[in-house]
Amino acid sequence: MNVDKIMNNLEKKHPGEVEYLQAVREVLESIEEVYNENPQFESANIIERIVEPDRVVMFKVPWIDDEGNVRVNLGYRIQFNNAIGPYKGGLRFHPSVNLSILKFLGFEQIFKNALTTLPMGGAKGGSDFDPKGKSNNEVMHFCQSFMMELWKYIGPETDVPAGDIGVGGREIGFLYGMYKRLKGDHTGVLTGKGSNWGGSLIRPEATGYGCVYFAKEMLATRGESFEGKKVAVSGFGNVAWGAALKATELGGKVVTISGPDGYIYDPQGISGKKIDYMLELRASNQDIVKPYSFVFEGAEFHEGKRPWEVKVDIALPCATQNELNGDDAQHLVDNGCICVCEGANMPSTPEAIEIFHKNGLLFSPGKASNAGGVATSGLEMSQNSMKMRWNSPEVDSRLHEIMRNIHEQCVKYGKRPDGYVDYVKGANIAGFLKVANSMLDMGVI
Repeated sequence: MNVDKIMNNLEKKHPGEVEYLQAVREVLESIEEVYNENPQFESANIIERIVEPDRVVMFKVPWIDDEGNVRVNLGYRIQFNNAIGPYKGGLRFHPSVNLSILKFLGFEQIFKNALTTLPMGGAKGGSDFDPKGKSNNEVMHFCQSFMMELWKYIGPETDVPAGDIGVGGREIGFLYGMYKRLKGDHTGVLTGKGSNWGGSLIRPEATGYGCVYFAKEMLATRGESFEGKKVAVSGFGNVAWGAALKATELGGKVVTISGPDGYIYDPQGISGKKIDYMLELRASNQDIVKPYSFVFEGAEFHEGKRPWEVKVDIALPCATQNELNGDDAQHLVDNGCICVCEGANMPSTPEAIEIFHKNGLLFSPGKASNAGGVATSGLEMSQNSMKMRWNSPEVDSRLHEIMRNIHEQCVKYGKRPDGYVDYVKGANIAGFLKVANSMLDMGVI
């Protein structure tokens, strides 16, 4: 496999799709050695088949706002690979949504889902619709119009979307209601559903919980734990909320959260009612964290900055892609950070990852450490299929075990002769081998 040749061809076919090309290059560079050791992959052209989605569905979404104006957004579903199970991946409603971002997310989802060991393929979808500032009625009208097109391509054994940025319990409810009306079935076609109509307990917290569980496993390889450690968390949505809850439960002190407007530094620690306030911020439909500094004494708001300049032991980037660059990484290294565990999808730039590896930090890519969300979605699918419901401790226990297994796979394929674990390489190889061997088993389809 010649990575540069493959990337040059992809760049010609998909010019300007920066995030997608970045994600593909990272995987290809990690698996190059194991790929070349297995000539059966080359003869079956696995790489050329796996880097392109099975299909891209793109459609217009017309809807009427509260003033009676007709608005139009774009909707997408990228069904990337279903070698090991039905397509599975979230829907993102955000103005930044485009083909490149969704293809990057869908490509990552293939390997992330494979790592969970659950039978789920990779997909992603969404729209450039922004739910912020919209009334419940407007969000409902948009979701119903979006599902009018999407329902043709999804199903409990075909493609099972979930939530993502901009798509929470409210949006999933509106989407599911329209799907149920169109299809006439009450099935597990969406995950992240309300807990009183088929949803799994702890699903909103699951990505953050899983990230912390993975960090716990990484720290244990060096005889460390969360106890007494200072933790920087970015974001203030469900992932950051879950991460703050679990990190605090394990004895850590979370001292930051962040938004597009800047970050909050709370030296007293973000716990108890302060973590609950994160949900109030989220529910306010305003993408800002500054109000936190008005409510809690001693909290500092740093406008237009990111939390990676704070002196901490553990960093959990839980906001969005490429939010932690090379300069941020150097700040963390200089301040004595020992562990960076991604809760978001690809939040660290390649330059940042290089710095973490060069300085021997424990570093985990999102496809491994943020798999807790889709893993719990998989558990929701299982509960729906069996027409039963597990309690919170059962779901939490299964999630913890899945994250422990993912960590073991990463160590198996990522441990270097000097003992350092390259979790990026380990996650990519483990996920790739499972999907590639499944594709071989099924022939050229």
